[in-house]
This record gives sequence, C-alpha cells and structure tokens, in this order.
Amino acid sequence: MTHPIWQTSRYVLDLTQPKVMGIVNLTPDSFSDGGRHANLSMALEHAQTLLAQGADMLDIGGESSRPGAEPVSAEEELKRVLPFLQEALTWNVPISVDTYKPQVMQAALDLGVDVVNDIWALRQPGALQVVARHPQCGVCLMHMHREPQTMLAQPMTGDALPLVKEFLSKQVLKLRDSGVQANRIVLDPGIGFGKTVEQNLSLLQRQSELLSLGHALMAGWSRKGTLGKLTAIQGQSPQPQDRVGASVAAALIAVQNGASVVRVHDVKETVQALRVWQALKI
Repeated sequence: MTHPIWQTSRYVLDLTQPKVMGIVNLTPDSFSDGGRHANLSMALEHAQTLLAQGADMLDIGGESSRPGAEPVSAEEELKRVLPFLQEALTWNVPISVDTYKPQVMQAALDLGVDVVNDIWALRQPGALQVVARHPQCGVCLMHMHREPQTMLAQPMTGDALPLVKEFLSKQVLKLRDSGVQANRIVLDPGIGFGKTVEQNLSLLQRQSELLSLGHALMAGWSRKGTLGKLTAIQGQSPQPQDRVGASVAAALIAVQNGASVVRVHDVKETVQALRVWQALKI
C-alpha cells in the first residue's frame, strides 16, 4: 500500500492528487538554467513566479548534479542556499532542499525546511543520522549509479528496474531501522543518473512496479538529456530550455504510471497538462 500522504516538517501533503515541485537552482553551473537565478533577489523572484504558476512546493539546490559537475564545499553550498531559505520559509509553502551533505541538511532542517531531497539517498557519512534525528521531516531517496563525475561515462548495464528497486528497498530499510516512519519517505528512480536512454525509458514504462515498495514516487524528467536525444532533429538535440514539450509529456506519463510528485522546471506548462489529465480521469 503506497502512502497517500507525505509527512514533512511543517505540512502533511495529500498525495492523492499529483504534486508539482518547482526547481530553483542557486548554482552558476546547473545544466538547464545555470547562473540565471544565482543572484538572491532573482532567485526569490523566480521562486515566486513558480508558485504563481501553480507549483505545490519548491526544491532548492545549491550544487549542480549535472553529469561532470564539480563538487562544491559545504561552506559554499550553505552560502548559496541559507539566505534563500530564510526568506522562502516565511511563504507558507513546503520547501525542499536538494543536497547530499549532512551539514547542509542539518542547517536547512534547523531553519525549518520540510524535505531533504538527496541524490545519494543518504549514503554520505552522517546524512542518514541527520534525517533520523529529525522528528518528522520528509525525505526523498534517489537512485544514482556511480556519481555525477562518472555516471554517464560508465552507465549501468542490463535491466535497470530490478537494480533500482533493490537499491531503494535497502535504503528504505536502513531508514526504517533508524526509526523514520514510512509516510516520511518518497522514492525517486533517478532518471538520467547513470542510465542509458533505453534504461530511462524502461523505468518510465515500468515505473508502477516500484510502487510495490510501499512508498510514493517522485519523477524528475524535466529537460533531461534522454528527452534531448529523443527529440533531436538531424542529429541536433534541442537545448535544455527548449525541451519543454518533451518534459511535460514525460511528467504526464510518469503521473499516469503512478508518480505522486513531479519535479519540474516548467511549472506552468506541467500544471496545465495535469489539469487536463485530471479533468478526464475517471
């Protein structure tokens, strides 16, 4: 039984209707909008725009996880995200922090952040303990093959779904054994994180098989490289910001196949598509 709610620090989110998580990158080198929102006032304005367009929650990131991205120090990441979080946490909307560093998680949770969204699925030393110590923050565990520096040079081999499922199952078990309630945990198959185009498509097509783990799913297809390859014309992939149609289509299919949360750059278009889908849903 998949949990119809997501318990977070300040909110209990109803997942019986799909939630749209708007992406706010506070990084100079993000793959899709690097540098556009690195300035605090611009980032806050962008976040307000996403909310006005219908985002249910915001995901704030201070380090790029694009393939080949250089890691940044915890100090630098905190310098990027904390001023934004201090302001955004006054808006009365759920706020997620996209980080794998326990120091950043702790600082964000101390401020009142609702969700820790971790591409490493709490595998960094100390990260699991930070989340386990918190009485009720939400957490999203993502599957990643290798690490951002090497994941596309040496992608997974074989059928991705059973490997993703086994990994997520083990990470959930570690969290549950640490006392974290099941309704705090959401899972992300990690589209594009060390997976081939074929594997990403297989994960989308068979995504509902992951629901047997008993947790809600988050899908992050927005502007990913697989969509660029699928929509290439004469061998030229569109730039990330020109993959809106493909991103919306993938988000819609993900929801149709059981995702409760879609993490997107293009909030307005995704919200419109989901409204049409919901109007026709019987």
